[in-house]
Amino acid sequence: MTQPPFSITLKSPDHTARLAALIGAQLVAGDTILLDGPVGAGKTHFARSLIQSLMDIPEDVPSPTFTLVQTYDTRAGDVWHTDLYRVTSPAEIEELGLTEAFHHAICLVEWPETLGALTPKTALKLVFSPDPDDENIRLATFEWTSDRWGPVLDRIRHDA
Repeated sequence: MTQPPFSITLKSPDHTARLAALIGAQLVAGDTILLDGPVGAGKTHFARSLIQSLMDIPEDVPSPTFTLVQTYDTRAGDVWHTDLYRVTSPAEIEELGLTEAFHHAICLVEWPETLGALTPKTALKLVFSPDPDDENIRLATFEWTSDRWGPVLDRIRHDA
């Protein structure tokens, strides 16, 4: 059953990084977060911050725009960060191994509309909308259907 979305105003890149760390602390293998929004909305910053928050020794986390997938070994398990902007077919997604990763890794997917029917039904969707009047402010809107995300997002509402 679809849950009503809720939004958080992120007032700075640091606020976005804190939100990413709060969510990252609750992720387990098999969790997928779909990161949606226009170019420059903060998807990669969020993903980078989340991944770094799960590392014992933070390292550089490049955008996977050209590599399509970057994987990380973190204390929460394997994290797959993928950017599907240049992917044009479901066959390419299968070739990347992403559909398998949905079962055994934490997956962060930028440009998730490319997944189409391959979208995990249990995924959390996070839509970033830039503020037209302030380049540092973002509206982050959460959408989900799986019961998995209710308790996670209840904590986020109180701590973000």
